[in-house]
Amino acid sequence: MTTTRRDDRRPADGSPVARVCVDVPLAHLDRPFDYLVPQALSADAVPGVRVKVRFAGQLVDGWLLERTERSEHPRLAYLDKVVSPVPVLAPEVARLARVVADRYAGSLADVLRLAVPPRHARVEKEALTQATPADPTDPAETDPAAPPEPEDWRDYPAGPALLRALADGRSPRAVWSALPGEDWAGRYATAVAATVAAGRGALVVVADGRDLDRLDAALTARLGAGRHVCLSAALGPARRYRAFLTARRGHVPVVIGTRAAMFAPVDRLGLVAIWDDGDDLHAEPRAPYPHAREVLLTRAQLAEAGALVGGYARTAEGQLLVETGWAREVVADRAVLRARTPAIVPTGDDPQLARDPGAATARLPSLAWTAAREALRADAPVLVQVPRRGYLPSVACADCRTPARCPHCAGPLALPSAGGSPACRWCARIAAAYACPQCGGRRLRASVTGARRTAEELGRAFPGVPVRTSGREEVLADVPGGAGLVIATPGAEPVATGGYGAVLLLDTWALLTRADLRAGEEALRRWTGAAALARPAAHGGRVVVVADGALAPVQALLRWDAGWFAARELAERRELGFPPAMRMASVTGLPVAVADLLAQARLPEGAEVLGPVPADGERERMLVRVPRGRAGDMAGALHEAAGVRSARKATEPVRVQVDPLALF
Repeated sequence: MTTTRRDDRRPADGSPVARVCVDVPLAHLDRPFDYLVPQALSADAVPGVRVKVRFAGQLVDGWLLERTERSEHPRLAYLDKVVSPVPVLAPEVARLARVVADRYAGSLADVLRLAVPPRHARVEKEALTQATPADPTDPAETDPAAPPEPEDWRDYPAGPALLRALADGRSPRAVWSALPGEDWAGRYATAVAATVAAGRGALVVVADGRDLDRLDAALTARLGAGRHVCLSAALGPARRYRAFLTARRGHVPVVIGTRAAMFAPVDRLGLVAIWDDGDDLHAEPRAPYPHAREVLLTRAQLAEAGALVGGYARTAEGQLLVETGWAREVVADRAVLRARTPAIVPTGDDPQLARDPGAATARLPSLAWTAAREALRADAPVLVQVPRRGYLPSVACADCRTPARCPHCAGPLALPSAGGSPACRWCARIAAAYACPQCGGRRLRASVTGARRTAEELGRAFPGVPVRTSGREEVLADVPGGAGLVIATPGAEPVATGGYGAVLLLDTWALLTRADLRAGEEALRRWTGAAALARPAAHGGRVVVVADGALAPVQALLRWDAGWFAARELAERRELGFPPAMRMASVTGLPVAVADLLAQARLPEGAEVLGPVPADGERERMLVRVPRGRAGDMAGALHEAAGVRSARKATEPVRVQVDPLALF
């Protein structure tokens, strides 16, 4: 850390004014502040470094954005310290952070806190002592992997053209619908290799650690060791900061990671990619709540880079990219699709009900039992997807069916095991002496069955067959290919060697009946993620979905046509005025605080204010809706109103989220 004595300070000889973003979480201070650079700090005070400055009588952190010759202000304070001479903030990332802050009605300091990981002094010292290697994106200086063959994407008519465009240094934009059983990590590695072969860098974001491990292995196999780094909050402070510095110094051409990597610095960015953009893990829970997909698409626009949005399902946002012409869809033709897809059947259509009248109400109809039994007899594993974890996450009175509630907080009661006592899911109190307030009954029955209870029941039904569970407590990455039962919650399904002989999708109502704008989209995403792990129909693969075959998400699954369902969803949202056809912002807080902010906001013409609707506790939520073309005006108005309240030192906080995943 470089400091100067106050008595010895004089302005730097060249560009003596530093523009600094101070790390102060107040909306009315969301602008750069000018400081004088002391001559003694001039060599280290370069754009992108961390600094310490005096602000409102306190020593605060900041980022040096640029150096200039003069300031509009006659009297300036000096920079106090340069925390480190390492310029951790790349100019491209600083520009991106400003755009993201404006898009999400946030402040630059909030975005920079997400973009630059906390400093780790020991790791930084190690990095300063290392020699700078040759440029990793220069083919003359490195030993790049063999150029990718277009045949790697031959199952998709537009796939080879995508690879050729990347290899030629162009910037294609694509929305990819993956086939069942697809090695998506391998396909992404091929696209990244084409980009690197053209002398440019790539950034890929995935939802979780399991996907990151798969992509890491695929890139290592394609590019070789040491050509990419992984960025994830799960790495820990030292490893994450080491990987960040490696990328910032341009030592590798490729960065992959979870949403923590969406702002990662990449030299000569040529491709941004995201896998499974509908996963809610891509949404940042910290202000200003950006979504990784939107950040990456913004980066592609600013850097004139290619973009690849992929998944087994397709979001309405992805469909909008296709319909507006911003991106081209990459899909397989129907002949290839039929050869790769498992046999998918519902249990709730008329032919099945005629054979098994109880299928309409049974949790595991005879069709599902038969599919599981045949797969196990063929020495193939069976995957059972259960939306709820735990044993019995919801119970009711066995006599009158009244839902069992905690006598202390009115939260739902759950049973942790067969012999356990009911406990509240909200306050965790035990209700061993529970009595129904309606009829006085003490016996309880299952309202919702969890993954552990399902595993117990199936273990009794198929004695001698190994049963594994994969969920919140332990997520399995893979399982052997022999006969066995795997009970998994959505998103925790392990990959089976050779694929699953049968996949059973149970309790589909739990996904379809959620009070959420994206309920159907999310249900289809969860189902396709599990069904994609099944063997093709020609090799005995079957998928049984316990649902009515006439429902639109079920139809999309049966046909494996995510594009059709996404187009249908987008058309409905356009008609109803919901995102992404329109832009919406939620304003959440105590009623008086929400009313105060909206009264201060100079919303654009045509803006609609909807609500209020109850939020958690005593808070309420108001929604603001505008056409997509006025989204910037809406975000600016809400941010300006938040600045007025912070300048007045309003005590009640208000949370502003632009295009939140959950509107209700």
